[in-house]
Amino acid sequence: MARILPIYSSRQKLSWFQAWNRAAPVALLWFLSSLTVHAAPVALPAWPPPPAEPYVVYVRDIASPKDIGARPAFFSRLANTITGSGSEQKKLDRPFGLSLDESGNLLVTDTGASAVYYLDLIRKQWLRWSSAGDYRFVSPVAAVHHGPTFFVADSALGKVIAFDAKGKVQFAFTNELERPAGLAVLGERLIIADSQRHQIVLCGVKGEYLSKFGRRGSGPGEFNFPTHVAVDAHQQIYVTDSLNSRVQVFTAEGRFVRAFGSAGDGPGHFSRPKGVAVDSAGHVYVVDAVFNNVQVFNDQGRLLLDWGEAGSGPGQFGLPNGIAINSRNEIFVADAYNHRLQMFRYTGKP
Repeated sequence: MARILPIYSSRQKLSWFQAWNRAAPVALLWFLSSLTVHAAPVALPAWPPPPAEPYVVYVRDIASPKDIGARPAFFSRLANTITGSGSEQKKLDRPFGLSLDESGNLLVTDTGASAVYYLDLIRKQWLRWSSAGDYRFVSPVAAVHHGPTFFVADSALGKVIAFDAKGKVQFAFTNELERPAGLAVLGERLIIADSQRHQIVLCGVKGEYLSKFGRRGSGPGEFNFPTHVAVDAHQQIYVTDSLNSRVQVFTAEGRFVRAFGSAGDGPGHFSRPKGVAVDSAGHVYVVDAVFNNVQVFNDQGRLLLDWGEAGSGPGQFGLPNGIAINSRNEIFVADAYNHRLQMFRYTGKP
């Protein structure tokens, strides 16, 4: 206030209006600077919580194009403003399956919108397909991007559909498939989980059938409605064996390696395991749709960390499903009933 008072000195004989014009900018600067000095940084939610050292930190939500910095072309924005259309259909409804391509861009299947989204995080583009050629998606549950081709597993159609970025169909196949659920790329092969036939099917990227393994049961290499698949840096295949409440690990040729997890309501156990992914340190992340959490295991299946609960805040979930982890150990989780993806970051070794 010492800098402001002289402006109101009677010796200067300034009008009230002149005094205010001179004082206002100084007062505003003082007010803003005081906010800067006293504002405390907002800590991002982290797990384990303070005072422990955090290993996983919440980063942000992704629910619509603006969340990745994507903007429609000028004339599209103008048309949307005039007609009031075009914005809602680009928002996520019930995201289900997630995968990352070689460039680190996200593919999202949305069972609520019966659509597939491609989030180009580098070019800040948000693409959407509700159909490819004559195929209209009904229940797209998994998708991957390999070279110029997008592959979508539609469990209701019982097919894997291959198409290019313009939506032109290259081919579709049903080789040994009845209800495809999970999809991953391993080299020049597609790894497909068929939940109805309780098996894993391996096909070439041209759609040619190669081999399969698994049958219904609870023993090693047997499945009870497998739902999601993933691969790691050592070309091992991870399968979420949902109704057996476990994750099974196989070689690239389909030989059983190990399994971990069992039915239960405590840490290290599963109710309905869904998405599975592996980070660069070899940690295995498993999403549980009923527990509304993510559990992290070492490569031998020992529980290291878990986070999440029912809710809509950061780190809370509403029926989560898919999970994907990029080369920077950024973790993306499909939070279906909250109509969003949540992004986290692995910061250290638990």
